[in-house]
Amino acid sequence: MTENQLLKIAQDFGSPVYVYDAEKIEGQYKRLTNAFKSVKSLKINYAVKALSNISVLKLLNSLGSGIDTVSIQEVQLGLAAGFTPEQIIFTPNGVSLDEIEEAAKLGVKINIDNLSILEQFGTKHPDIPVCIRINPHVMAGGNAKISVGHIDSKFGISIHQIPHILRIVENTSMTINGIHMHTGSDILDIEVFLYASEILFETAKQFKNLDFIDFGSGFKVPYKAGDIETNIEELGKKLSARFNAFCKEYGKELTLAFEPGKFLVSESGHFLVQVNAVKQTTSTVFAQVDSGFNHLIRPMFYGSHHDIVNISNPKGRERFYTVVGYICETDTFGSNRRINEISEGDVLCFKNTGAYCFSMASNYNSRYRPAEVLWYKNKAHLIRRRETFDDIIKNQIEVDFTSKKEKELVK
Repeated sequence: MTENQLLKIAQDFGSPVYVYDAEKIEGQYKRLTNAFKSVKSLKINYAVKALSNISVLKLLNSLGSGIDTVSIQEVQLGLAAGFTPEQIIFTPNGVSLDEIEEAAKLGVKINIDNLSILEQFGTKHPDIPVCIRINPHVMAGGNAKISVGHIDSKFGISIHQIPHILRIVENTSMTINGIHMHTGSDILDIEVFLYASEILFETAKQFKNLDFIDFGSGFKVPYKAGDIETNIEELGKKLSARFNAFCKEYGKELTLAFEPGKFLVSESGHFLVQVNAVKQTTSTVFAQVDSGFNHLIRPMFYGSHHDIVNISNPKGRERFYTVVGYICETDTFGSNRRINEISEGDVLCFKNTGAYCFSMASNYNSRYRPAEVLWYKNKAHLIRRRETFDDIIKNQIEVDFTSKKEKELVK
């Protein structure tokens, strides 16, 4: 997408607004499938939590993707988007047995990461195959906040508890149809990921009726010029060869599954905001915009970097700005960034905002969540309306404290 096209979207739909480039999503999907084209059976299950708009889900469905879901609501959203139950895997964490049973009734694949829940589910439903999420005790990502495969993680069943799993499977006569791991986001070192994969292969040998092995995801995308990213092509070449060899050893063609979220949608996203004020202090020039961490929490929550570009003045001289929001808290998007000169009313574009951005938005300070637009085949499509005051209060129930009855209750 061009900066002029983004400016036009901001003019037509207002700000703040999230914009997603469908062509980039399609390109990332094809890049991943091409990297593993030597595998006979490959399944990409898009991680819905990254960006859950139903139009984006329908786009991925049209590409042949399945989905990875972490809540019963995401399962229902996937079904509403046209995915069949067979295309959906339910990979929750810390949910009740009731929620897992609810998902099982809908016919989706079940992934369990807790010994207690595994035993309870297997005892009640031995005829329903389940996948097991293993914690390989490998930290493949570079950020502790988004690594979930380390030894003290709440996710997965420890590889040291495999004997417990085998005991439960034997006692309940349940079927294990898949083995799964997810080491965390922003994988930098392919060799570390391949090391974790060997642990998964060794685990898989313990189960004789597998249909698939799910290697999770966490592939790193570049956030700024010169940034490193996961070399998908190299990983595809190495892991495909190892997976194909394992299938021969196992005696059965298995499906190789991934559950990418950020890799597929992050770079497609552009978040457009308008500058409310330019404020000079003794040491800093603030660009104050019509948004805050209520719309984009990643910089404050994870310390993540998003390039910020002034698309209203792309040829202006560069100055240093600290870009901040309008929330009554510290909500800094970027400190001392070199940005083309900013004036009040300019539109700034935050890049790489397709994943874990709108999906983590809130109504903090009673602000409205923004609109979403999908750029598809050279046209802007509104895929979520901007919220209104009615949305803020629609689920609230007012108490009339002026009535005599309510006054008595207050007393």
